[in-house]
Amino acid sequence: MNIKEELYKQCELYVNKRLHTVEETITSHQKALQSETKSSAGDKHETGRAMLQLEMEKASQQLSGIAQMKEVLAKLNINNTSSNVCLGSVAVTTSANYFVSISVGLLTIDNKKYFAISPSSPIGKLILGKKEGETFVFNGVKNTIKEIF
Repeated sequence: MNIKEELYKQCELYVNKRLHTVEETITSHQKALQSETKSSAGDKHETGRAMLQLEMEKASQQLSGIAQMKEVLAKLNINNTSSNVCLGSVAVTTSANYFVSISVGLLTIDNKKYFAISPSSPIGKLILGKKEGETFVFNGVKNTIKEIF
């Protein structure tokens, strides 16, 4: 299996883990909402329900973000090779290796570190469209793109 395939699989695994966690959270909150019974504590009951509602809204926003990540992964063509950095590219630079896909963070393959980044992230915006040999400045440090695959 090549590096891009492995990076892609790790990104998929990340998204699926997040989805599972959020779904568990939603299920847990739904059960808690159903088991909340009105007691003589009145206001305390209403506050508890409101807090659970807020948590449910937060979880559904996370679900929306996960759906967007899945869409981006579906658009990726890891077999595509380009002379410019684009969605699905691995860019090897003088400071780090980047996989332009979704924001996952650090991934390790064969003891090499890669950062899965979104094209809309600050570093993603800087390297998108660049070619081998071109430079960019990130956090005050000049970097050169050594290889794109």
